[in-house]
Amino acid sequence: MTRGENSSPIWDSIRRIAETREQRLQRQDVPLPAVDKETMLHRYHPDYVEDYFAVLQVGPNKGARVAKEIAAVLESPTILPSELQPFTPQHKADVLVIGGGGAGITAAIFAHDAGANVLLVTKLRLGDSNTIMAQGGVQVAIGADDSPIDHFQDAFAGGGKTSDPHLLRFLVEKGPEAIVWLEKIGVIFSKDENGEFLLRKAGGTTHPRVIFAKDYTGLEITRNLIDELRKRDVRVVEMMPTVELLTDEAGRCTGAVLMDYDNGRYTAVQAKTTILATGGSGRLHMAGFPTSNHYGATGDGLVMAYRAGAEVRDMDSFQYHPTGVIYPPQMYGLLVTEAIRSEGGQLVNDRGKRFVNETETRDFVAASIIRECREGRGVTVESGDCGVWLDIPVIEKVKGSNYLKKRFPAMFRQFQRFGWDIRKHPVLVYPTLHYQNGGLVIDGSGETAVRNLFAVGEVAGGIHGHNRLMGNSLLEIFTFGRHVGVVAARRAQETPFGALTLQHLEAFTAAPRWAGVRSPILLPNYVRKESA
Repeated sequence: MTRGENSSPIWDSIRRIAETREQRLQRQDVPLPAVDKETMLHRYHPDYVEDYFAVLQVGPNKGARVAKEIAAVLESPTILPSELQPFTPQHKADVLVIGGGGAGITAAIFAHDAGANVLLVTKLRLGDSNTIMAQGGVQVAIGADDSPIDHFQDAFAGGGKTSDPHLLRFLVEKGPEAIVWLEKIGVIFSKDENGEFLLRKAGGTTHPRVIFAKDYTGLEITRNLIDELRKRDVRVVEMMPTVELLTDEAGRCTGAVLMDYDNGRYTAVQAKTTILATGGSGRLHMAGFPTSNHYGATGDGLVMAYRAGAEVRDMDSFQYHPTGVIYPPQMYGLLVTEAIRSEGGQLVNDRGKRFVNETETRDFVAASIIRECREGRGVTVESGDCGVWLDIPVIEKVKGSNYLKKRFPAMFRQFQRFGWDIRKHPVLVYPTLHYQNGGLVIDGSGETAVRNLFAVGEVAGGIHGHNRLMGNSLLEIFTFGRHVGVVAARRAQETPFGALTLQHLEAFTAAPRWAGVRSPILLPNYVRKESA
């Protein structure tokens, strides 16, 4: 018996799910009632709740609608003391890479191999990022009946036809060669007995095209990226967040200011080109949602680049992963990979009924779960949180005993630590803030509107539009990381070192709209606010 099993309402509900399992399997080929996708999204998805958004009052995107949490950091004054100027550089590099996740490491490797002197700085440890936590896999068109054209059409439709088509085309066309490179550096993907890639189907796709390394794809990739970086003469500075970019009199990016966590001192870096690979902003907890993001995802790159003159796009669109854990409570907020749904896991309400096609796009599935809870068909736990059941044991009813333990070993062990056996019991889930769909506006080379400032990975916008399909974020950081690293290195060859100033901050010297907020935030603050 699982620890804590009793006759509580939760366990009564779990038993009801078990009792309806066989019936649901017999009816799984029966189509669910048709629901208009746009109506569902507008009615239930957080992106359409006006109270969650604000209009920017300053900067390149003045007048644009963005999440309130994003507006707060973009319109805030800098944390830098004014007496720091003028700056004397303590470090110089041809290419400065800001960020130590998959995108930053990849860009640093390729910038170095293109002949640049590279400095990589990161505010946490090398590898601490959303990349290392990715479970599901990498979406890439390598199947015999698949093609980059099909991949493009799926991703473009899945993003509401709001992606930059030129960026998306680069992603899908360059994807296969990026996978060849990952295998070359030692990444071991799951394959069948003939040595062919095992392929999963992602939500919103027409073909199975997600390759994976069991259910720890991001970890497998990150360890190999770090090993590959360490083979090169790339300087790495850890635990040193970047707090501001530096520009010259013409507004070109010339480096950045770092802060030492240990003593609070500031260090200037002078660089010919700079690559932002700072990740997303999930730890700002848009709309008050829990998040799956790593601890450092506080939108630093957006803040610094916006002040320097770079535009943002689609910052009113965020991805809420449908299956963030509500119960068991020890796992609250952690994700159950979409691969579980692609393998046959079923989403059911408190009545034991399926209510959505589990392999629909993430935004639609998330909205459908929110609907069930709002309309009284969800399951409420003692904390007051509501969710629906993700029936994972149903997979083994079809695919055999211990299939879950073999195919999803990391997730199996993770739940087992808290006495929860996913082979026997479902998991209560609710959408969790997962991905920043938008970001900085970039061109085909990854450059922002600020000369010599590039962006890659989640900090960059335009590739996914208003909704990202599973596996396309990992593909993005390798395809664009390789490309941007080379472009930045070549630009550095023809670019002299520039002056180090903060002239671009003058537009942000007025009193901030949100008093008391200074940015970048660097790390989220979870200190309990005591009442006066």
